[in-house]
Amino acid sequence: MIYQKYIKRIFDFISSFIGLILLSPLFVIVALLIKAEDKGSVFFRQERVGQNGKTFKIYKFRTMVENAEKLGAQVTKEDDPRITKIGRILRKYKIDELPQLINVIKGDMSLVGPRPEVKKYVEIFKEDYKEILKVKPGITDYASLEYKDENKLLKGSKNPEKIYIEKILPEKIKYYKRYIKDISFITDIKLIFKTIWGIFK
Repeated sequence: MIYQKYIKRIFDFISSFIGLILLSPLFVIVALLIKAEDKGSVFFRQERVGQNGKTFKIYKFRTMVENAEKLGAQVTKEDDPRITKIGRILRKYKIDELPQLINVIKGDMSLVGPRPEVKKYVEIFKEDYKEILKVKPGITDYASLEYKDENKLLKGSKNPEKIYIEKILPEKIKYYKRYIKDISFITDIKLIFKTIWGIFK
C-alpha cells in the first residue's frame, strides 16, 4: 500500500516537525513546572516494543515521582499516590504524551497507530502482537479514543495490573487490529482530529 509504505512516514515527519516548533513554548513552560515541583527529570523514558519487535525508548513528560516504577506497578490508576500535582494536570489534557513527537521524528513511532506496550505485556499476548507489530506504534488510535480515561477505570482497584491484563488490554488489541485493517490517510486524519477534539470536550 503506497500510503502505508511511503506517504505515511513523510506525513508523520513533516507534521511532527511543525508540531514541535509550534509547541516549543509549551514544552519550556511544562519543563519549568516539573522542575519547580520536585527538581527531578523533565522526561520519563521507558522501553517499549515497536515495529517488528524492535525496542525503543518512549518519551513522555514525567508525571510521577522519580523512580515511580520501582515503587509500584507499571499500570497507573487515577488515584495513584505516585502522580505529582503537575502530573495530574498534564495527564488530564494528555500534555504528557506530546514529547512522543520526538519518537515520531526519529522513526520509532507514527502519529497514528497501535499504542506501544512494554515487553511484559507483549509477551503475554504474543500471538496477537505478531500481527500488531507489523506496523509502527502510534501516539493515538481507536483504542486511545475509547480508553482515554483508562486511569479512571482503574481508580480504587487493589490490583489495577490484573484488570489491565484481563479486561482492558484484550479490548485494546481488538481496536489495534481494527486500525491495521483500516489504515489510510483519511483514517489517520480523522483519528488525529478526534483525538484533539476529545482533549477539549
